Amino acid sequence: MLRVPASFRNLRASHFSLSSSVSGSNFHNNLTELSECLVGFMNYTKLSAPSYKSLLSDHLKNHRLDEAILVFNRIPFPGVDTYTKLITGLSRRHRLDDALKLFYEMPERDVVSWNAMIKGCLDCGDLGKAKELFDGMPEKSVVSWTTMMNGHLQVGEVEMAECLFRKMPARDVAAWNSMIHGYFSYGRVGDAKKLFEVMPGKNAISWTSMIAGLDQNGRSEEALVVFGEMVASGVQPTLTTFGCVVTACANLGSLDLGVLVHGQIVKLGYCFDEFLAASLITLYANCKQIENSHKVFKESGHKNVVVWTALLTGCGLNSKHEDALMVFRDMMVSGVIPNQSSFTSALNSCLGLEDLRRGKEIHAATVKLGFETDAFVGNSLIVLYAKCGSINDGVAIFKRIGEKNIVSWNSTVIGCAQHGCGKWALALFNQMLRAGVDPDEITFTGLLSACSHSGMLQKARGFFKVLSQTKCIEVKIEHYTCMVDVLGRFGELEEAEEMIRNMPVQETKMAWLTLLGACRMHSNLDVAERAAKSIFDIEPNCSAAYILLSNIYASANRWSDVSRIRERMKSGGTVKQPGSSWFTL
Repeated sequence: MLRVPASFRNLRASHFSLSSSVSGSNFHNNLTELSECLVGFMNYTKLSAPSYKSLLSDHLKNHRLDEAILVFNRIPFPGVDTYTKLITGLSRRHRLDDALKLFYEMPERDVVSWNAMIKGCLDCGDLGKAKELFDGMPEKSVVSWTTMMNGHLQVGEVEMAECLFRKMPARDVAAWNSMIHGYFSYGRVGDAKKLFEVMPGKNAISWTSMIAGLDQNGRSEEALVVFGEMVASGVQPTLTTFGCVVTACANLGSLDLGVLVHGQIVKLGYCFDEFLAASLITLYANCKQIENSHKVFKESGHKNVVVWTALLTGCGLNSKHEDALMVFRDMMVSGVIPNQSSFTSALNSCLGLEDLRRGKEIHAATVKLGFETDAFVGNSLIVLYAKCGSINDGVAIFKRIGEKNIVSWNSTVIGCAQHGCGKWALALFNQMLRAGVDPDEITFTGLLSACSHSGMLQKARGFFKVLSQTKCIEVKIEHYTCMVDVLGRFGELEEAEEMIRNMPVQETKMAWLTLLGACRMHSNLDVAERAAKSIFDIEPNCSAAYILLSNIYASANRWSDVSRIRERMKSGGTVKQPGSSWFTL
């Protein structure tokens, strides 16, 4: 029933009477009052017409929530769909309390409104409230079950999601797809494959989820096999499918298949999609065809930040660091704002060139655009400053990073180790433990290196003991090499030799070369000869071992042995390799 404004109801019939007895002044006043009421009524009827829905939708679409609420309040009798529309809009802007208040005020609710409110709770991170609503639903649809299942998957409760999936009275293809995607998200590839095999009525999304999931879990070759099965089954690949397939080809470096897929993309007219263009740029860059990456870039229509960043990163991967920085500069000149990946790739190219000046210019841009506190950008800055000798600046960057990840801690510890700041590295390690961050194998490599460069033998022994007793971290050859380096610097050559011979991991020449270098430092011929023999057993023509052993003999004035070694090198065709450090992080 239409509600008439009070001002209009109170108008008397005499207001409409145009009697000749009415004076001109009164007549004018009456018309003015009438026109004002009519205009108000017209505005009111506009909001009562279906057009209010489009106005409400427009406000919600543009995030004008307060204006949307005003429009909603002027609607005479909002329907369930109108309530649901506003509830969804409020939830998306994280105004959960307002959304719940509106939901409880609804005169009647249907399954769609229940589903919208549950999803709103999940979007706002309130799984408990979502579960309460789900349990209280008078009737549930397959969407209700799937929404709740996705909610558990969002927070890593895979077993709860599985339970809901099994309890579903009926499952549509979306429910199957969600569970498969959830398995892949948490690395349960086997479960995802089993579910896909028994899934009835697979659609393009099902196949694409399998391709993407396998590729993201390091099974790119299997992903391409699934793509072949998809084509053979007669299911038409979508634009998203092609994007996933190109990415899998890029990860595998499969140029032949990638070119075939590229041809199909052009044939179907998908080549102008920005994300496909970015995937193709990455494909050719990974296959060492950076010229083709440039061609795809030039031919792409709208170049967004993803396309620019793909080319920037591709240039860096091909050691075209100058070209990468030119791409970054052109992107900025074009008015495209870099994202996290853009800055990381540009800084990595500065690192490749060891160009601190341009690195500082890019650093200034990260500060201006608010990326300096980002962990990934900050990590690249730490490594750049450390590599270019500015460890103090690197530590300062570390302190400004908002949410530090394990790479942030490791990069700073390793940077301090490389610059002989062993005490800083140990202090950072203690802070890391207090922050609740678990160290990994790279952390211990950095700590052992810090002990080596700063002359802390007992500390190194302690760290190595802890590492050996930590079941969740595998002791690798790098850790043994680090420990050999520490022992070698302190002249504990026999202990280092015994450690190498007793290593449970497969021995490599690097550990023996490290020991051989220490033998030269301490002029220990006996250990040096045994170390050299072990190296020649692994690699008979190792030029580095020959040179080191020859130098040790020379230091001991054993010139006949020097001549013998050089003759052996000559007869074996051993070529002296360019100098390098026997131990680098």
